[in-house]
Amino acid sequence: MVHPIQRYFSLLLTLGRFLLVLLLFQATFLTPPAVAVLRQHQDAPGIMRYHSQESLKDESGRTWQVVLFKKIIPGQSTRLNLRLVGFPGMADFTHPQFLEIATAGGKLLTAPDVFAQEAPAPNVGQYDVTDVFAKLQADESLTLSIPLNHGQPLSLTIPKSLVSEWQLLITEIET
Repeated sequence: MVHPIQRYFSLLLTLGRFLLVLLLFQATFLTPPAVAVLRQHQDAPGIMRYHSQESLKDESGRTWQVVLFKKIIPGQSTRLNLRLVGFPGMADFTHPQFLEIATAGGKLLTAPDVFAQEAPAPNVGQYDVTDVFAKLQADESLTLSIPLNHGQPLSLTIPKSLVSEWQLLITEIET
């Protein structure tokens, strides 16, 4: 014969398992998709800048700010720029250098150095990716590569979710 206290704990244990399964189901299947956060700034009257910013770690564990932005200036063509910023003293960019962009599908693309003449700081690189992003698909991850001064080259993986956010910036923000 089962003691009433044992039956009570057995019932509580079964109820706890049921609630755990219910919570896991809700977290897995009912959670809304992530929403991209695109920011806008007015640089000057009539000049708008829209950007996506994310912190990512490279293969060596160094943290980088990765910022894709476009500036809308009336009467001028809109350019997409990708800025990479490392902590000061951690890594210095060699200018001018092309940024290599490898897709998960095997394409290798390059983007020219915007700071070919002079960079605002040695730990900042910026690349014109206007032509590159016209050739990309939203559903593939990317790997960014570029040589750095005094050390390992930068190799940074851009996840599919961030590429999708970038596609929103490119297609949804009117020029």
